[in-house]
Amino acid sequence: MLRLAVTTSSETFERMRGPLGNRGIDVGHLRAKEFALDLSTPPAESFDVGFVYPTRPMEGGVVTARHDVPWVNTREDVLTSRNKAGVIAALERAGLPVPRSVCVSNPADESDLLDAVESAGLDYPVVVKPNSTTRGVGIAKAHDPDSLSGHADVLGLVHDFRATGDKSFLIQEWLPEARDYRAMVLDGEVVGAVERRLSDGGRWKHNVHRGAEAVGVTLPKRHRELVESVADELGIRYLGVDLLESDGRVVVSETNARPTIDDDAKYDADFFDRLAALIERVAKKS
Repeated sequence: MLRLAVTTSSETFERMRGPLGNRGIDVGHLRAKEFALDLSTPPAESFDVGFVYPTRPMEGGVVTARHDVPWVNTREDVLTSRNKAGVIAALERAGLPVPRSVCVSNPADESDLLDAVESAGLDYPVVVKPNSTTRGVGIAKAHDPDSLSGHADVLGLVHDFRATGDKSFLIQEWLPEARDYRAMVLDGEVVGAVERRLSDGGRWKHNVHRGAEAVGVTLPKRHRELVESVADELGIRYLGVDLLESDGRVVVSETNARPTIDDDAKYDADFFDRLAALIERVAKKS
């Protein structure tokens, strides 16, 4: 039986075990952080293929070298998707719809920052977003130039720490009353989607980890074609693509090469068949 290394021990791991086990793939947990390893001792377990490269690149390099596994989503895939500004720039260049955005690399002069926002045609409020965080961490809304400068000051203080690797952030247009979708793309085709909904009308962050409910939906053809174009442009085999729909516009807000697997009802009936086939293909190519 093919052994698949999965570095998360959360719900995704549990949701994969049964369906993939029924398809001849044994899912095992590979610890990829918070450990103390004797590198001269061979690992006790062996794997044929890994699911998604670990969240921490340094530890990921260690476990990859020890287990010598190919990954369905590689280190390059994960780093590409994590760089929100890089994704926006790549999709913009490819002619795909994205929010109007300004990328700021600290230290940046306040006047240059405000000039760039004006030059981009951004009206207030604007969204201030760290470039490489997940789960909505650090995202804020600035209602005027003064509050934008305040948010930028806070990020500047964080970026002053020498150990801070990513010293960039995004300023993006605010899309009022936007509907928020997460679509899953597998081998270039949409295999499921959810709409993330908030019960509290006073909130605006649609992240599930912050209380939003993920409701399974069937995406319109226009949305599906856009999502598939994004995965093709980035060249990532297993990808979550976030869409915002507001006032007739649909834009790509972010991507995630480490997406959570939700319950079966939110995916196409053949989702796990296709996922198993992809895992087997990656293993055979190694």
